[in-house]
Amino acid sequence: MSVLKLPLAVLATALGLGACAQLPDAAQSARPAPISAAAIAAAMPAVRQDETALPYAGAVAARFPAPAQLPDLPSLAAGRQAYTSPQELKAWLDDAARRAAAAGSQARRLQPGQAQSGQAIEALRLSRGPGRPLVLLIGQQHGDEPAGAEALLLIARQLADGPLSAVLDKVDVLLVPRANPDGAASARRVTDNGVDMNRDHLLLRTPEAQALAALARTQRPLVVVDAHEHTVAGRYLQKFGAIQRNDMLLQYAMTANLPLPISQASETWFRQPIIKALAAQGMSTEWYYTNPTAPDDLRLAMGGVQPDTGRNVNGLRNAVSLLLESRGVGIGRLHLARRVQSQVVALATVLRQAALHAPELVRLQAEADAALAAQACTGPLVVQAAATPTRRELLMLDPATGADKPVAVAWESALDLRVLRERPRPCGYWLAADQQAAVATLQALGVVVQRFAEPAPLHAQAWIERSRLEMARPDVRGSVDNGSATIQLLQVELQDSAAPALPGSFYVSLAQPLAGLVTAAMEPDTQNSFVANRLLPTLDKARRVLALPSAAALVKLPAAVAVGL
Repeated sequence: MSVLKLPLAVLATALGLGACAQLPDAAQSARPAPISAAAIAAAMPAVRQDETALPYAGAVAARFPAPAQLPDLPSLAAGRQAYTSPQELKAWLDDAARRAAAAGSQARRLQPGQAQSGQAIEALRLSRGPGRPLVLLIGQQHGDEPAGAEALLLIARQLADGPLSAVLDKVDVLLVPRANPDGAASARRVTDNGVDMNRDHLLLRTPEAQALAALARTQRPLVVVDAHEHTVAGRYLQKFGAIQRNDMLLQYAMTANLPLPISQASETWFRQPIIKALAAQGMSTEWYYTNPTAPDDLRLAMGGVQPDTGRNVNGLRNAVSLLLESRGVGIGRLHLARRVQSQVVALATVLRQAALHAPELVRLQAEADAALAAQACTGPLVVQAAATPTRRELLMLDPATGADKPVAVAWESALDLRVLRERPRPCGYWLAADQQAAVATLQALGVVVQRFAEPAPLHAQAWIERSRLEMARPDVRGSVDNGSATIQLLQVELQDSAAPALPGSFYVSLAQPLAGLVTAAMEPDTQNSFVANRLLPTLDKARRVLALPSAAALVKLPAAVAVGL
């Protein structure tokens, strides 16, 4: 079984920056037993009257002091218990636009879409001239993770006429502070229809994910940042008798078929500087990880390697795609100022690094676009990959004393991807004429689609079903919040097909920059494919095309229309 090694894993290990480390055999066999709520309570010291609201002892809270100067936000005003309201958010962005215009920048207020309740998704684009690379900053895809949205309001003001305004001489910046307004209003992770929008960036079934796709398609960012928050206690306390220690967990795009130079840039130009900037503020970092919802599953897993999250889908758009996770889920407003400050420090570092490397980022994406387009019809294609099981030691916190607590864990590393299935790379894919929904989704992603205007012979392969399993779509945490939808997970074989392409049917070439998104959608025997999720109803509605069809038989479809931009 082959392994895809992401860059600089060895360097990160040598520097003690959280890459996977093999443990001695004794440590590998030491699996901590789950701990009961009663045992946790017994281990906790008696709390003072002013500590009764804490989910852990005051000694833990003391590890996370508030910044010396509180951020100037509505949500952090004295006595305030609510986060920034939709009206306050809109007014803040309007004010930032006015400030930026007064300082000589071009400021454009956008509404790239609406949440399911009809509430507008608010955005702000700042620029000082044409032709600059774009940085896209996204907050609060998960409604119960507010610190990213609050931090992006501060970043908007700092860009408008504050200490970050100089970066606009090198890069444009597009901010979407609250991508899931309905989830924020109800303090729920998911959108109104129960879907995790951060797992909807390939299928685009929610209007919220469609709005972000429209921005990515029309604005073509070179750097994308997704600001989230991670769980502090919860299952960590139950399984390991410990709680999270780090102010910020970090990861970048890690999925199959990513351009290697973009992964290298993500590590050296962005993750390493973020670590240093946070350390200078007395804040600690780790790789992003989570743990499964099953109480007896003691594995810890880095962020998923499936091509469905915003992080991985934007990586397959050949952008540097970064995940920032501050320490916040499950603790309400506790440490909110520090959480916001950690996001501000990380976001500001990304912006300064993007400005520093602006010409190189332009060249990097252009080279990745060309290289991927040139791979059509040649070499292997990774259809499915998975994280690599290993062991490592993590530092957590003792919930009673606040002391560091080393924990030996089974670790699923996304730095080393195991190739589970690969096939020869086709030239493209044929779709039947009645598959307009699949075609529209591909176009919404930014993929170029052509239509056959006349009959044409095709050297193609069909997929033949050998087995089928109906199941919930899996994720590293458990199953994806996907409304009530299940997937059909198929086992297939390939069979040569001589059927010609009829007029009105479609061709999706892999000789284009977004080829990685095309293959993720079209190879049917993966959990995120259009077939698995019934966007393509049956296998006979598509085929793998092994030789270039006649260019004379094809016409290009008009690009998808962006509404609200």
